[in-house]
Amino acid sequence: MTTFESVNPPKSKLWLAAIKPPMYTVAIIPITVGSAVAYFQNRLALSPLDASFDLHIFWTFILSAIAIIAWLNISNDVYDSDTGIDINKAESVVNLTGNRNLMFWLGNLFLASGLVGIATISWWQQDLTVVGLVLLSCFLGYTYQGPPFRLGYQGLGEIICTICFGPLAVSAAYYSQTQSWSIANLTASLIIGISTSLILFCSHFHQVKDDLAAGKLSPIVRMGTKMGATVLFWGTASIYLLTVIGIVSGLFPVATLLIFLSLPLAIKLTKFVREYHAIPERIRTCKYLAVRLHFVSGLLLALGFCVSL
Repeated sequence: MTTFESVNPPKSKLWLAAIKPPMYTVAIIPITVGSAVAYFQNRLALSPLDASFDLHIFWTFILSAIAIIAWLNISNDVYDSDTGIDINKAESVVNLTGNRNLMFWLGNLFLASGLVGIATISWWQQDLTVVGLVLLSCFLGYTYQGPPFRLGYQGLGEIICTICFGPLAVSAAYYSQTQSWSIANLTASLIIGISTSLILFCSHFHQVKDDLAAGKLSPIVRMGTKMGATVLFWGTASIYLLTVIGIVSGLFPVATLLIFLSLPLAIKLTKFVREYHAIPERIRTCKYLAVRLHFVSGLLLALGFCVSL
């Protein structure tokens, strides 16, 4: 088996892949959507001119979420290095630096800075709800790869991802603006949770052999790549189905139909996976298609809430 040392791509390209700039959309989109739902419902409760929206809270939350995602990405590489599953992953920050402990503490520094931002929001509001939701999300995120849990190795990563980036993150963003709860926001959070988990789901297709060797029972290892392609199709379709349900039930404004402008990206993703699911060298890029779908569909959903009268 070829290891990462023998591939020798440019270091700059490896570092770019290790930093994963596109992945930080999973921090931005939940906060944006939760805040957009809050803005929409504030406009319903008050006149459009009186509707409140705190930009300081919004941007503090965005920056804090980005820092927390940096911790999550770094710590995942750290804990994967402990199991040996990343031996063929050239873009692992641990493999690039050769210093596992440095990356461990750097990740913790990002986590601490993110939590300081979230704590600041709770202090502004004199309410610990937001920091509680984020702490729960961080704990669940840790259980994905961190010892002694390593729930991702049992195939539970997508469930954790859906909960953390859906109901917990989106609800925390909504609460930070309203200090209340909403069925409409919960429905929107499920859309974002599912679209985020599709990114993780797509990341398994190309590494079945490495996962098996490390004893990681990812969903694709359990069901096979062909069935995985089918599950991906229905998971992607559920994003649009939940939006329609939200509109028909009166929870969402009609303008959230804007999310259907992302449908070509959904078709491209599902078609690509259906065609190349069993070819690791080709399918490895499908997660970037999933990232694009997540980002665009999330922005369009948020826009639908913002432009509605």
